[in-house]
Amino acid sequence: MNDDLTEFATRYAAAWSSQNAASLASFYAENGSLTVNGSTPSIGRAAIAATAQGFMTAFPNMVVKMDGVSQDGSHAVFRWTWTGTNSGPGGTGQSVHMRGHEEWTIGADGLIAESKGHYDEAEYQRQLKFGAPPAH
Repeated sequence: MNDDLTEFATRYAAAWSSQNAASLASFYAENGSLTVNGSTPSIGRAAIAATAQGFMTAFPNMVVKMDGVSQDGSHAVFRWTWTGTNSGPGGTGQSVHMRGHEEWTIGADGLIAESKGHYDEAEYQRQLKFGAPPAH
């Protein structure tokens, strides 16, 4: 396991949890991209920060924890667990507990050139209405 990648991914998860969208965007190359569940990519740090801010505003107590990271050449997979309460403006007040992953392409500068994030959108929408399932 690449210790540098593990440290990078740990700091990345903390940035998602920080309520500081610019901090999260700094992990991306200047013209990097973030795609969530195949949606239109957010390209460039300002757009990535705006996407992150949307989640941070909707979930002011959100916490992203790294579950693991693996690397194959310039590609890496970052696995995560995301918890939070949808208590931002217009929120449902429900808690979410989601697992997912991002497929990263790491640029020569050591930053994320492209991230393709994936989680179960149907389960996310269900939890927004009804809350996270009870912990086991």
